[in-house]
Amino acid sequence: MSPAITKSEDFYQDQENPSPGTAVEPPALAIAQGFAQGPNPNPLPKAFQPLTIRGYTIKNRIWVSPMCMYSSDDGYATDFHLANYSQFAMRGAGLIVVEAAGVLPEGRITPNCLGIWKDEHIENLSRIVDHAHKYGAVMGIQLGHSGRKGSTIPLHLYGTRATYHATESEGGWPNNINGPSAVAYDNEHYSPREMTIADIETVQQAFVDAAVRADKAGFDVIELHGAHGYLIYEFLSPLSNHRTDKYGGSFDNRIRFLIEIIHKIRQVWPQEKPLFVRTSTTEWVEGGWTVDDTVALAKVMYAEGVDLLDCSSGGNDPRQKIPISPGFQVPFATIVKEQVPEILTGAVGLISTSSQVNEITEGNKADVVFAAREFLRNPSF
Repeated sequence: MSPAITKSEDFYQDQENPSPGTAVEPPALAIAQGFAQGPNPNPLPKAFQPLTIRGYTIKNRIWVSPMCMYSSDDGYATDFHLANYSQFAMRGAGLIVVEAAGVLPEGRITPNCLGIWKDEHIENLSRIVDHAHKYGAVMGIQLGHSGRKGSTIPLHLYGTRATYHATESEGGWPNNINGPSAVAYDNEHYSPREMTIADIETVQQAFVDAAVRADKAGFDVIELHGAHGYLIYEFLSPLSNHRTDKYGGSFDNRIRFLIEIIHKIRQVWPQEKPLFVRTSTTEWVEGGWTVDDTVALAKVMYAEGVDLLDCSSGGNDPRQKIPISPGFQVPFATIVKEQVPEILTGAVGLISTSSQVNEITEGNKADVVFAAREFLRNPSF
């Protein structure tokens, strides 16, 4: 096991040379020299208290959220990714979740997105993990499939054309867009074909194979991308899932695709390694997925071996009306935490100040904070 990811009883073994982001009590020498007045009479802020999940301890609760970087070629991680994720590790983030990696080529969002669908991807990903571990960071990777939102242009091209379509000449896959039902997200995205049972089994196995590759690359945590209108969430929502077989209709049927993936991954993902899921806790659309659905799902996921629910929202229906404001999604993490106390929760969404982090963690509104754009603006956040 890497020195960066330690068993809880060994966490304080290297207090004289802690990694960045580790909160420690002043050593005796500092006290003797007058730099400290003895042990801190107050407990460490909760944001800087370590958190143990399964066999691993994470040195603080301020984590880097997965963010698509649109900087890959054929799914390979590049020197850009090494530099991007290393900066967060060197400055003390407790856990860093690498951006969504497509479990199949057509599971990417854009032709420039990261991938983990072949063994050749492992080596470059392993470089990132190994380097981050040197600075005490726990490393995660988000596994995803874009579903009906696939084969689109990268973010920096938005507004430059009439649709989001990435054509074959641009590396897209317009003839291989899949979804639970043949329902397009909107007119600016390709229309998907309804997946067969064989298609479903193929994608589920791709998630399992990707988990094995993530383990070989040295990742400590997997997060399944079940949010923002991508394939897993498309199955969850009655707005995008119109199936009449065992994967559609009732709540139990609509969650089946995800639960089966979780169950299969837990057979190959080491038991001492945490498994997270990100989901959109609400669609912000009448008749769609709700917070109550998320609570019910959290109970089932915990029973299947999920350790933390990363609570986001929206992204599955263009009719959504989101009241965006700082920390607007935090209450969803709180609801899940209160109603399903067994599962850990992560808060995400416009969290950009230390006071927000402190309010969330000290107020027990969530167990951890995922920050995104603020880490891009300020890697030392």
